[in-house]
Amino acid sequence: MIKRDGHNTSLWQANATAFTATNSAATDELYDVIIVGGGITGISTGLLLQQSGKKCLIIESANICFGTTGGTTAHLNTLLDTPYSVIEQKFGKENAKLVATAAREALELIKNNIAALKIECGYKDAGAFLFAQDEKQVEELEKIKDASENAGLDIQYSDQIPVPSSFLKAVKVNGQARFNPVQYVYALADAYEALGGVILQHCRVTGAENNEVVNVETEKGSYKAVDLIYASHIPPGVNLLHLRCIPYRSYAMALTLADNNYPRDLCYDMVDPYHYYRTQEIDGQRYLIAGGKDHKTAHEENEEASFLSLESHLRKMFNIAGIRYKWSSQYFEPADGLPYIGHLPGNPEHIYVATGYGGNGMTYSTVAAITLSALICNKKTQYEKLFDPNRLKPVAGFTDFIKHNADAVRQFFGKLFSGEKLEELAALAHGEAKLVVFENQKIGLYKNEEGRLFGVNPSCTHLGCEVKWNNAEKSWDCPCHGARYHYTGKVLNGPADRDLEPVAVEFLIES
Repeated sequence: MIKRDGHNTSLWQANATAFTATNSAATDELYDVIIVGGGITGISTGLLLQQSGKKCLIIESANICFGTTGGTTAHLNTLLDTPYSVIEQKFGKENAKLVATAAREALELIKNNIAALKIECGYKDAGAFLFAQDEKQVEELEKIKDASENAGLDIQYSDQIPVPSSFLKAVKVNGQARFNPVQYVYALADAYEALGGVILQHCRVTGAENNEVVNVETEKGSYKAVDLIYASHIPPGVNLLHLRCIPYRSYAMALTLADNNYPRDLCYDMVDPYHYYRTQEIDGQRYLIAGGKDHKTAHEENEEASFLSLESHLRKMFNIAGIRYKWSSQYFEPADGLPYIGHLPGNPEHIYVATGYGGNGMTYSTVAAITLSALICNKKTQYEKLFDPNRLKPVAGFTDFIKHNADAVRQFFGKLFSGEKLEELAALAHGEAKLVVFENQKIGLYKNEEGRLFGVNPSCTHLGCEVKWNNAEKSWDCPCHGARYHYTGKVLNGPADRDLEPVAVEFLIES
């Protein structure tokens, strides 16, 4: 099992061991490219760059596939979350076709990598079904079908769907697929290292400055490169992108079915938020992977209730033998429906970013790899303008906003709080957390299963918003820009690049 950015373990992470890097990072070497983030975007981009003759260093704050890549449900699709009807309306018909072309090229690259590297990752070609259950959804489905066809998708109406649900109308899109993302990324990482690429795990990037070269500061020293790519799901620090990417949580389960009636293809309904279904086989065992119940990060009072709601929905549809895994994962929804891939807004030309994938991270991560590797190798790419992060314009007062909010105020440095009084005030059960006010200070408290009390300053270190407890993943989550922290205060997800300030407790509470 590999560690992940939450309390619950995904199907993929439970069936993998930690990746062991073989090549050593050198602080005295000038790399062509440093890539921040060891998920599918970073590893895919690194491999393309190494194949192009570049010398790359990938820096990962935890372990490879620790974050969203290890928590995805791994749909490989050209049928995207932002419908082509919406893309066509916002960007025009030609750009809608270009988005479909990019998605198709990404899926072809994944398939070619699997064949060329002989990757055992449970890859299967599949169709994708989208179905409507009321007249309003039917009207929307017809628009999606027409626009998708205009964009070049192989789409047609279908009189059946692969899941046991009633529907009024459905479409099927050919040319989709499914796979095990961790096995795929690990194989790419092996190929990347074989070409001389370097992976540095368990090392957080703390800053970057571009002078004659880009100097990247980390917990393990400074590293230099000509170019820097933030492939960390959302870039750290404070940037315009943080005001244009909305963080969401999505919930997933891996189930076994008593009747073995596993759907072969991908399937989606049209409720808001929608549900999604597919099958994956691992070590001879098939699983139904289903998800949904998405909501903005830290905007739900009871995250565990989202799991219960998803389970209730699935039990009405399927003959469930057992729930083997359940987990939630984070993604960032872009303001206009398309990801941001290219030069980081407000930064020199040698700093790049890929973010805002919505629910299509497996597809757009590879689009990002194709686009970024072309930009860095000075090759023309038809996707540069389409996904350019600088299509965003700064909002009025943004510079002052940054100056005012860039640092959370340290409130507890050097203070010691009475564990007995905190325990009395909070009245916490084992495994419970809450925000309390004590001695005119707000404190985030968590009591673990052994009865130990953990306290943190609940001001997010990104822009100072107050974090909220996530009772499903046992984490402190920021409702503003999606930073997430372990109950000890350690950063789990950016854009924060500093841990929550710990609260010193006078003694440990006995269980």
